[in-house]
Amino acid sequence: MPPARSPAQRIGLGAGAVLFFVMLQLDLDPAAPAVTAMAAVALLMAVWWLTEAIPLFATALLPLVLFPLLGILSTKATAPLYVNSTIFLFLGGFMIALTMEKWNLHKRIALAIIRAIGGGPSRIVLGFMIAAALLSMWISNTATAVMMIPIGLAIIVQMEDRFGRKEAHRFAVGLMIGIAYACSIGGLATLVGTPPNLAFVRIFAITFPEAPEIEFGKWMIMALPVSAVLLVIAWVLITRLFYKVPEKIRVDRSIVEEESAALGPPRFEEKCVGIVFALTALLWVFRNDLTLGALIVPGWSRLISHAELIDDGTVVLATSLSLLFIPTRSAGAKSATVMGSGVVARLPWHIVLLFGGGFALAKGFQETGLSALIGGGFERLAAVPPFAMIVLVCFGLTFLTELTSNTATTQMILPILASVAVATRIHPLLLMIPVTLSASCAFMMPVATPPNAIVFGSGRIRIAEMARVGLVLNLVGVVVVAALFYFLGTALFGIDPASVPAWARGG
Repeated sequence: MPPARSPAQRIGLGAGAVLFFVMLQLDLDPAAPAVTAMAAVALLMAVWWLTEAIPLFATALLPLVLFPLLGILSTKATAPLYVNSTIFLFLGGFMIALTMEKWNLHKRIALAIIRAIGGGPSRIVLGFMIAAALLSMWISNTATAVMMIPIGLAIIVQMEDRFGRKEAHRFAVGLMIGIAYACSIGGLATLVGTPPNLAFVRIFAITFPEAPEIEFGKWMIMALPVSAVLLVIAWVLITRLFYKVPEKIRVDRSIVEEESAALGPPRFEEKCVGIVFALTALLWVFRNDLTLGALIVPGWSRLISHAELIDDGTVVLATSLSLLFIPTRSAGAKSATVMGSGVVARLPWHIVLLFGGGFALAKGFQETGLSALIGGGFERLAAVPPFAMIVLVCFGLTFLTELTSNTATTQMILPILASVAVATRIHPLLLMIPVTLSASCAFMMPVATPPNAIVFGSGRIRIAEMARVGLVLNLVGVVVVAALFYFLGTALFGIDPASVPAWARGG
């Protein structure tokens, strides 16, 4: 029997419908009826997304029905928004990630890092956190958490057997929380690391079609320091402040050694996936010229005559599809090629539809003029210093996503922030990028992110234990994201905080 809707879901279902019909009776812009219709659709989707009244992907499909019925966009114009280069960037990255999982390459990488760094209890936690962060830069943070938790639990059980569950509790909580936080923090560093990052790239392109492309390499140079600083701070908070382990508690590393030995020597298929994975990362980072101060690293796309037609999606599709042509060699392999056709069934199509709904929402905001109308209402904020605005929006998104889907919330907020930035005469990226990063920095509640939920399901941690360190890290995250982007990101992306670029004024 399927689970019944929660009270919040039932309220959200009714409230969304009521607000939708009430909004349709208003007249926000007499000269453009589509503005009111778009506001009604946006309100309905926002309430249903925030309360998860119906599955998130189902809400994301509403524009395909409501846009043509309300005269906003035709189905022919709306449908292509659900399939674009950003979607294929996401799918290509997931294909490589699922192939890594298939051959246990991700587990070998994680264990190698833990063996290299681990020692005492705090260093074991650091090893797990670094492994989780590095993996979640490239594969799903959910998949990373699912893979790391059993290894961590094996060590915890051994500690509980030696010292008792009460004595080992602080180590258990610290390790579980460390894994969860590292999975989220690592995803900040790359465009494919977490869904909000990819959602931002496409919504930015839809809202400002004349703007320069958000390149993988530039994003990584900007976001990797943010991720690294947050990871170190999280480790210090966990192991030195909140869950410091007594000196008498020592970790036996035999579990990690046994797990590593069980994998055996690397197989041919693992090596192939590793090479393709490394090649993809390098091709992404060095596709276009990288400007590092006075140093310019030329991109490989200079060697191609039609480089302007190639993007990051092209790269990952080319490399991931190669895994479908390499035959397997290991005895007992369940597919003829390294990737195998079964990977398609495991792709997260519900996330693809969720992306599409956000992209349709952004296009509707732009086409109807609702973005400009909302932005005009915020013109009075022009007197607020840009840095203060960054801090405020980061704070808002960080705590909002404690209770809502970070992907859906990001897609709902970004078009509005774009219009607010233009209306207040500041660079749109000054608000859009920090908010995107902050959407993945919810650390307090088990429902905030899938890694938090998976860790909570281990039975080794209480909500209060996660919330108290999560609250501090949330606040620290706001400051770190705002400060590092303001001083590093603005230089990297050529942002003048006090001006609106030409492509935004015309977008």
